[in-house]
Amino acid sequence: MRARVSLNKGERKREAVLAVSALTIFAVLLLSGCFPKPPAGAGARSITVYGFSVMKEVLEKAIFPAFAAKWKQERGEDVHFTSSFAGSETVTNQILQGVEAEVAILSIERDVDRLQQGGVVTSDWRSLPSHGIVNKTPFVIIVRKGNPKAIHDFRDLAKPGIKIIHPDPTSSGGAQWSILAIYGSEIIKARKQQEGGGEGGPENSDAGKARALELLKAIWKNVISTPGSAREARTQFETGYADALVTYELDALLMKQAGSPVEIVVPEATIFSEHPAAIIDRNVSEQERTVVEAFVSYLWSDDAQRAFVQYHFRSITNESLNENNHEFAQIKIPFTVADLGGWAKAYPDIIEKVWRDQVKSR
Repeated sequence: MRARVSLNKGERKREAVLAVSALTIFAVLLLSGCFPKPPAGAGARSITVYGFSVMKEVLEKAIFPAFAAKWKQERGEDVHFTSSFAGSETVTNQILQGVEAEVAILSIERDVDRLQQGGVVTSDWRSLPSHGIVNKTPFVIIVRKGNPKAIHDFRDLAKPGIKIIHPDPTSSGGAQWSILAIYGSEIIKARKQQEGGGEGGPENSDAGKARALELLKAIWKNVISTPGSAREARTQFETGYADALVTYELDALLMKQAGSPVEIVVPEATIFSEHPAAIIDRNVSEQERTVVEAFVSYLWSDDAQRAFVQYHFRSITNESLNENNHEFAQIKIPFTVADLGGWAKAYPDIIEKVWRDQVKSR
């Protein structure tokens, strides 16, 4: 009798160990993103979208529901969306490491190029409408109500005693746009001066580059926090931390819309960020490709572009839609990354050789 009781306990112990092991394996697979996602169900489709941080509101509140309703009406199928948002560089790294995103909407073209180089995007994303760019927005400065520090342009951010929040360019596409906005403003103004017969030099002149470097160094000395994304930087600023934040116009307008005690300062010269979308071909099954391609195409429809404008992005396809948003600022000297040679030149020459090697390292 005693031997039989001992044997039963041993069996129960082994069963318990096996059960715990199975649960552990399941948890590891689930947390690593390697466990297959559950089927959407009969008559249903699913799309997983990863986006850079400030895309969250317009996608989840407007574009996902509108596309789902359209697909239901036309095909009789439900569409379920799963989404995740973070800094553009972070999102890109997550996809390269294996998360099951089927669509990516990123802050910078360079991140889609990285996905192509990594073999996860195999289709020609630039063959999409507007060369794959779904919307745009200028970079502005957010300050406290009443503008107590008298900040009126990027140069005022270099004044002693100004405290700035700036997202981290190693994880945030918005941070890289901000660096290009600040540095490029001096380059573009110097070019304009030369074209107008005044002092200054073109993009490659030593004088223009020297002023741009001097400004970026002085501003970076006043940076007191570098959150991982533009949205994290906004959240930190909303807590009352720091005097100024350089960010997307749309995020500044969303803050004002939410009643935050802030003002928007529009620099004389500033960059328009342009945001690409791509299908993550590696993760798209033959069964889901039709709905995924339809969703990506929908991003350039008038309905989707109207939704972008409603949430303070600028339409990339229809300027008349932009005229309907009376809160959009008038930019005196607008420029784009193309004016700085495109991302293939701007990233190594400005983000790496200037910000990383001469500003951050000092």
